[in-house]
Amino acid sequence: MHDLVIRGGQVVDGTGGEARQADLAISGDRIVEVGQVSGQGRREIDASGHIVTPGWVDIHTHYDGQVTWDPQLSPSCWHGVTTLVMGNCGVGFAPARPDRHDWLISLMEGVEDIPGSALAEGIRWGWESFPEYLDVIDRMPRVLDVAAQAPHGSIRAYVMGERGARNEVATPEDISAMAAIVREALDAGAVGFSTSRTQLHRAKDGEPVPGTFAGADELLGIGEAMAEAGHGVFEMASDLTPALDEFAWMKALALRTGRPVTYALLQSPLQDPLAQESWREMLRLTSEARAQGAPIVAQIACRPTGLVLGWQSTVHPFMTRPSYMAIADLPFAERLMRLKDPQVRAAILAETPPPMPGLGMILMSGYDRMFRLEKDGVLDYEPPAEASVAAEARRTGKSPDAIVYDMLMEKDGRGYIYLPLLNYAKFNFDHILEMMGHDATVLSLSDGGAHCGVICDASFPTYMLSYWTRDRRRGPTLPLEKVVSMQTRDTARLYGFKDRGLLRPGMKADVNLIDYDALSICAPEMVFDLPAQGRRMIQKARGYRATIVSGQVTFEHGEATGAMPGRLVRGRRADRPAMAAE
Repeated sequence: MHDLVIRGGQVVDGTGGEARQADLAISGDRIVEVGQVSGQGRREIDASGHIVTPGWVDIHTHYDGQVTWDPQLSPSCWHGVTTLVMGNCGVGFAPARPDRHDWLISLMEGVEDIPGSALAEGIRWGWESFPEYLDVIDRMPRVLDVAAQAPHGSIRAYVMGERGARNEVATPEDISAMAAIVREALDAGAVGFSTSRTQLHRAKDGEPVPGTFAGADELLGIGEAMAEAGHGVFEMASDLTPALDEFAWMKALALRTGRPVTYALLQSPLQDPLAQESWREMLRLTSEARAQGAPIVAQIACRPTGLVLGWQSTVHPFMTRPSYMAIADLPFAERLMRLKDPQVRAAILAETPPPMPGLGMILMSGYDRMFRLEKDGVLDYEPPAEASVAAEARRTGKSPDAIVYDMLMEKDGRGYIYLPLLNYAKFNFDHILEMMGHDATVLSLSDGGAHCGVICDASFPTYMLSYWTRDRRRGPTLPLEKVVSMQTRDTARLYGFKDRGLLRPGMKADVNLIDYDALSICAPEMVFDLPAQGRRMIQKARGYRATIVSGQVTFEHGEATGAMPGRLVRGRRADRPAMAAE
């Protein structure tokens, strides 16, 4: 007698092999049989007409604070994620001196747009060291499994104090102390170390994340500690400038330590054609390094990194205009009433936003890159250039800011503008398709739990299945079997999670049962359900019949069952470093 038998589904097992009709038997927390199961189950689920896949393994999230108060870790849990990795981009909450809690919160708030008030009220501090942080997480039941990386920002500030926070050069003694903390974290179960080297990542006070300008000696010193620990991934967000210099130390670290180095790779938004194609050069360098034995992997996204602009979002094009600023602090219902007033509308549209450099200018007036996100109930993340606000203004003779204003007023003031910033220089996904086909890449960058006021890319796993295998019309799609393997076997392998990511006997029973034809992501919505009534943008999903973690059904028809089988996944010494999908 099995605990659970799923019968008659199309099993997409994560290997990339062809889907086949089969039963799946689970006993305890393990898969025990895949094929024609003759034994009965204490519970049986008819999967006819559905697909059966491993649970998604999301390796790039920022639930480091939310994990201490939220047993569900939504939105990721709504999208079939059964294992997630947090502590990315060099930010997190351990190690943490008692007098630096507020500073760590402001760092996370600035870099990842998570409301500081929610973190301050929600985090249940009970640690100083990274091992103590893991122990706190380990004691709390939840619906899915979590794994944590040791973040450079908090480690540097813990060791160097203000010198570290302000990115001063680390001394040999500083480097030795940081390396010791990393080794301690890995020995306790951290699955990696992360750092940020991009100028986009700044604390609330505007300072770059600690470690942004760290020298090769500091990074290699930390890498040596990882080599001594015998496991762990070195994860990095970087501007990759100058690319050759950045890649040189990455390659040296990977070769010297044998540890996987993984970096975020996105198409540049710059108009310079050479800059737009810089991702090709990075993949060429990565392939050459891998051929020489350096385990380097590029993390890629399945759609643009962009902003969702609305009246309740962190940013929108009218936020700096005086007539809007005069009502900006009103409760939303009252503010919306004012925005509906034709005189207020006319006043706001008559004003010119103050000049802002770089990204600010795009946010305020980049109309050629602004698009209506939803039309007739359909979300479009791959809109053609002719669908932009600027193109509509040329066709209709209306001013582009008036078009944007009216789009935001749709759905009773809950309309959204989509502003893709990275990964969309040529207004199509052709380069993403090429990246996905490269053997040196892994699917990532969902940022689950982060960028609460402007992004909800935690929906990536569902989008991958629904858009890339079924709904795309502007270019080729991908085989369902490949897409499943990309976010199960491949992501699990990179982090050394050898017990999950495949539907095979002996593997952990993390499973998604999906009504493939009905699968879709819902429109974004702004809710205020974080601690201290903190704001976040969420996207739910349709089509998940059931999600199973360690053999227990955690979600059924989109609703939580109350089961809490999720646990902390502690890293262990690996037999060999992960390279990428095989």
